[in-house]
Amino acid sequence: MGKKKEVDLMLDLELGLDGSWMILRKRTCSSCLKKGSGVSADQKKPRRDRTMGHKEKSKERKEKRLQEISLLRTIPYSDHQRWWSKETIAVVTGGNRGIGFEISRQLADHGVTVIVTSRDASVGVESIKVLQEGGMEHVACHQLDILDSSSINQFSEWLMQNYGGLDILVNNAGVNFNHGSHNSVENARNVIETNYFGTKSMTNAMIPLMKPSSAGGRIVNVSSRLGRLNGKRNRIENEALREQLSDVESLSEELIDEAVSTFLQQVEDGIWESGGWPQTFTDYSVSKLAVNAYTRFMAKKLSERPESEKIYINSYCPGWVKTALTGYAGSVTVEEGADTGVWLALLPDQAITGKFFAERREINF
Repeated sequence: MGKKKEVDLMLDLELGLDGSWMILRKRTCSSCLKKGSGVSADQKKPRRDRTMGHKEKSKERKEKRLQEISLLRTIPYSDHQRWWSKETIAVVTGGNRGIGFEISRQLADHGVTVIVTSRDASVGVESIKVLQEGGMEHVACHQLDILDSSSINQFSEWLMQNYGGLDILVNNAGVNFNHGSHNSVENARNVIETNYFGTKSMTNAMIPLMKPSSAGGRIVNVSSRLGRLNGKRNRIENEALREQLSDVESLSEELIDEAVSTFLQQVEDGIWESGGWPQTFTDYSVSKLAVNAYTRFMAKKLSERPESEKIYINSYCPGWVKTALTGYAGSVTVEEGADTGVWLALLPDQAITGKFFAERREINF
């Protein structure tokens, strides 16, 4: 009997939805083949064919992932997991268009009563007319400017008088003045004040109005991967600041405020480029970095509330969505972009808080 031949194998792996690794295929390790033992079939193919094969496999993996996401989209809304009703009140800031409008539509479609807010009251009225014409009965709108404290107070009073509070807050209102690959900090103060400080103001105003519930209140912050601390293309180069913002135990609202204030001062002084800030969509990225940090800080703070008054807060990236915010240059539909936000708002698992998501998967801050 001849000697048994030993062959080293390489495994192509993919991380599954449940966190486990899945074996996509096994193949002989070409670097382990002895000299003169032959050439792999892959190596015999022209370079162009091998490239095409890689592209096709990448496309297959993407399609498989989309199918898995599509399947997941039905899971949280089954009858035995449904904790909400038409008595459940959701407030969606900037809900008059784009992702905010689609989040409002999907929440209303699931039977939640939705309050759409808009800076322009007439635009808000038109948006809920569209929802009502689509069969959404339990929708309303109210004027709201998240940068105006008196506007927030007026909205809060109206909400309490008419609905007795809220159960779900979706902080969607935001601005971005960069289009395509253009980067500018000309409107940095407006972007930071709206996307970060406005979100904070709205959150602080709504928390006391959250209705006690065994399911807990929900806050969903619409954010972006551009705000990741260790993003591949858009990271904070200031290592000390990155470490401070990464440490949830020592993270504070004052630290986050100080970071964005430093950025704005450097913009004013014309030295922001050497400050270690992201170099793509800089002001928008910094604003969303602050929102992500604030989400983690608030999750820790809110965890100290009594059991019947729990509030769960998470942020998510909708992707590069085809909306006015991206100049309609995105590759993701508004339906897809809104999905994870709605999923987080209605998620039955109350233990999930202080996390960052994209396509219903937790991703790193």
